[in-house]
Amino acid sequence: MPNRTAPVAHRLSIALLAALSLPAFAQQADQVSATQQPDKSSLGTVTVTGSRIKRTDVEAAMPVTIIHRAEIQAQGITSAEQLLQQLNIASNSPDSLAANSGIAPPGTRGNNGVSGANLRGQGADATLVLLNGRRVAAHGLAGQVVDLNSIPFAAIDRVEVLRDGASAIYGTDAIGGVINFITRTDYQGLQLTSGVDVTQEGGGNIYHASMLGGWGNLDKDRWNVWAAVNAKKNDALRGNQRDFANSFQPNRGLSPDTRGTPFATVGTGTGSMIGSGLKDPASGLTKTSINTLNLPGGAGCANGGDMMGPYDANIWASPSASFACAWDYGRARTIQQPVKTLQAIGRATFRIGEHHEFFAEFMASKVTSKRQFEAQQLSTSINASATQLDAYELNANTKATYDSIYNQLLNYFGPQANLVYGKPITYRWRCEACGPRQLETTTKAYRLLLGLTGTLGTWDYNVGLSRAQSKAQSTLAGGYYYTPQLKAMLKNGVLNPFLMPGQTQSAAAEAALAAADATGLELYNGTTAMTTFDASFSGSLGFHLWAKEKVQAAVGVDVRREEYQFDGPAQWALGNAFVFGPPGDSANYMPKKTRNVKAIFAEFNVPVFDSLSLDLAVRHDRYDGFGGTTNPKYSFKWQPVDWLAFRGSYSTGFKVPDFAKLFRGVTESQYTGLDLADPAICPKGQFNPNVVNCSVQIRPNILSGGNPKLAPEKAKQKSIGFVLAPTRNSNLTVDWWEIERTNTIRSGFSLSTMTANYPLYASNFIRDSSGNIIDVDQRYINTGGTLTRGIELDANVGGKLAGGNWNVHLNGNYLQAFRTKSFDDLPYSDNLVGEYDRYFNLPIKWKHTLDFSWRKGNWAHTLTQVYRGGYKDWQPPGIANGYRPPDWDPNVKAYITYNYSASWNAAKNLRLTFGIRNLLNTKPPFTIRYLDDGDGAAWEARVADPRGRAFNALVEYNFM
Repeated sequence: MPNRTAPVAHRLSIALLAALSLPAFAQQADQVSATQQPDKSSLGTVTVTGSRIKRTDVEAAMPVTIIHRAEIQAQGITSAEQLLQQLNIASNSPDSLAANSGIAPPGTRGNNGVSGANLRGQGADATLVLLNGRRVAAHGLAGQVVDLNSIPFAAIDRVEVLRDGASAIYGTDAIGGVINFITRTDYQGLQLTSGVDVTQEGGGNIYHASMLGGWGNLDKDRWNVWAAVNAKKNDALRGNQRDFANSFQPNRGLSPDTRGTPFATVGTGTGSMIGSGLKDPASGLTKTSINTLNLPGGAGCANGGDMMGPYDANIWASPSASFACAWDYGRARTIQQPVKTLQAIGRATFRIGEHHEFFAEFMASKVTSKRQFEAQQLSTSINASATQLDAYELNANTKATYDSIYNQLLNYFGPQANLVYGKPITYRWRCEACGPRQLETTTKAYRLLLGLTGTLGTWDYNVGLSRAQSKAQSTLAGGYYYTPQLKAMLKNGVLNPFLMPGQTQSAAAEAALAAADATGLELYNGTTAMTTFDASFSGSLGFHLWAKEKVQAAVGVDVRREEYQFDGPAQWALGNAFVFGPPGDSANYMPKKTRNVKAIFAEFNVPVFDSLSLDLAVRHDRYDGFGGTTNPKYSFKWQPVDWLAFRGSYSTGFKVPDFAKLFRGVTESQYTGLDLADPAICPKGQFNPNVVNCSVQIRPNILSGGNPKLAPEKAKQKSIGFVLAPTRNSNLTVDWWEIERTNTIRSGFSLSTMTANYPLYASNFIRDSSGNIIDVDQRYINTGGTLTRGIELDANVGGKLAGGNWNVHLNGNYLQAFRTKSFDDLPYSDNLVGEYDRYFNLPIKWKHTLDFSWRKGNWAHTLTQVYRGGYKDWQPPGIANGYRPPDWDPNVKAYITYNYSASWNAAKNLRLTFGIRNLLNTKPPFTIRYLDDGDGAAWEARVADPRGRAFNALVEYNFM
């Protein structure tokens, strides 16, 4: 039983400190066992994430998860991204290297090689990431998200995750929570670490190595210097390396929605060979997309090229495309990006007198990612402009192929089809001869921090001056071509879009492609930077109320200058007239933008009674261009008995718009789909040539970009919970929380949402003097909000077994509600928990991590179950309209995997760790999800790990 004479808060915090972190593997050799009573001096007072006041009641006072280095190593985790994937508080969002593998449209620039942290579904830009309690620069391109790949993981001592709002402590972005990566403060010796994480089926392998060295004893020498360097390589994983990445499963409701195929599909166009379409003599319906391979009696789509198949018009509710072919570009895509990372960090500490320390810390990283996508889809037009590609014309080079296409169409549709011989053929073609598209992004980041800590009388102080920067550059690395040359080779027929398998492009075509290759061109570059001065002071106010403990306080200032710049070659202003198809972003170039931020804050810990303490924090931030915002936080801890504590908090928060959202230029990009009609007269805006009012196809420009009139987002956070520790070997925490965000910054409303709810979005459809829609406005605005609430629990129980210590740990997250509204005056939507979301967070109702660990002598073992609940699947238009494939299931099943790891202290200075991820080689659950701008189809990257069963090994040797 616990020692009844120890201070109440101290006993409770000791029982929880090692156990509440995610994998509950605190029983490692260099950690205090959860089944052993640690010495009282081992805890002491510490400053924990979420408070400026040093305290002992860390786990009882606030919802903080602490994950120690030994736990991270025992799980075979080698990066911050992998760690986030194990956290149940982390959202199922498109922030990993697998989930953000799609091509980003202009204006977003995507997350080229970026891994973000997203807590409680609030977004990676609303989760604050700290390194040793201070900010680091956001990624140079996106300008709003910290790249976890830049965090120097080899030197991490622990990770603290605050599961609560913290704008009153840290300012903007701390809405979803705070992740604080804390490195060692001093180190002596030399440590070498090397590891591999290889998949059973190939692809997606990970290799890493690190070195940590330190000299000097602070107590004896009064100085310490240490440095660490880490190199890591993530190999690419391609869709064709995993059989679950298969879009041709029409019996289950999944089929590709693309008509750009390696053997081109003929399309409509005024003045083209088929005009506005051909009437099918069998059904009487007009066909607007026709691949001659898929005509009755034709060779069949599968004979047209690798990964081709018939277009399923029933699934996509497009009867006019029933003679088209489709192509599985999800299988052709890289589903996990290749990334190379080099990280370094060093720290020098000098003791001045007995109560002061000066330190200098430098962190740097270089991250290189090479994103690879399927070959370009080329769509052609009659009388093409400089930014468009010309249709297939009849000339000496093309006559044989042209005649073949014409005759096949004539043979089926007959003379009454009004085919016009000699008119150009418009088509969609997947140019495999062009090769896969590739973008290479190199990001260099650093932070230099100078600081002074110590005590003045009875007060502690911490002062720091830092400079942080992230600079990123993206270049074309293959698969892109100068538009004038590409237009010429298509127009004159040198490049042939109607080749059957086994046929190859001519030598002249290959030479023309080589001459037009744009590889090596810079696409864009961006730089974020931040200069910060901060100072905080904490200590006792010298009096107490009815409790024995005195009132504690912390005060401080935070002054910083933020900078952002985005640039690139001026030629990208020509758009597709320069190079065809890359996500250039010249409309959003901006010279260096700066803003100053000044903040003051105060925090008070007030022990009212021995069993009740109150906390009050308040912070005032003033931003150039926005004015000031004041955000308080109120929290309490009530501990009626020594084994039970209740806690709760209420706070407000804010998030300022980043530079890109404020100052991006307006980008116009033509809608490329062929499925849009005027939603004012056509229900849901779904083009259908056989339906009145829906037979006129429109292709307006989509407007995206920044808005300098944006205001900060606002948030309110609530939480209440309890901590129960009835014995030394068992504990339980349960926390209910709610976050409401208003005045949210939104853009790019889903076009399907806008057309389906046209009266709400009518002003976004911009018309000319004749009433025709010419633009759809999807720029950033402040509007609407989100309401999210849930319950988090963490439980541990342990004991002795077979001469060793065992522990069972459960960490779970129940998402109770997720509601949104697009406009302020609208009510919140129905609860979206368990419903499919196409692009953003996937609100899964329940997920947990359950593990069993056992340690005896030099051995430690952990078996972990990772559970991600199922949800309602997305429905393509045909299924939404009532079509039912024979094996269709409206629900996506739960994803359950098991991991095993074992650690062995083989010698005094040698530790070996071996593990198996996805022990049963469980495949991702099937889903109809299909993203032509995302990571493919048939599986969900926001939930599942596409690597499958993987074996990891880690060797750590210490030279003492």
